[in-house]
Amino acid sequence: QVQLVESGGGLVQVGGSLRLSCAACGRTFGSYAMGWFRQAPGKEREFVAAVTRSGVTTFYADSAKGRFTISRDNTKSTVYLQMNSLKPEDTAAYYCAASRSLVALNSSVGYDYWGQGTQVTVSS
Repeated sequence: QVQLVESGGGLVQVGGSLRLSCAACGRTFGSYAMGWFRQAPGKEREFVAAVTRSGVTTFYADSAKGRFTISRDNTKSTVYLQMNSLKPEDTAAYYCAASRSLVALNSSVGYDYWGQGTQVTVSS
């Protein structure tokens, strides 16, 4: 089992940047693929980005391509989401998640463990 704790959210102006972090507790971080999802009020949780166990391969939602970068540091048991050129529609609670498999990494059903979330608010 792994526990996930997100940090780095906050209030930022349009066009600004934020870097989210997700620290994992457990000695098996490198055995999980990791993903970021977000959920805005009144909307379903949606996929943002994912990274495989080694960090070599990444996946992005169309809304994140070119603006967001997911990365991981297995020595620190941490996954990151660098978000640039933020827009008001990026406002949401952001969640990291861990997957024991490589199946359906762009869907919440592919993940086994979830963090509590960190709020990102982009003001115009």
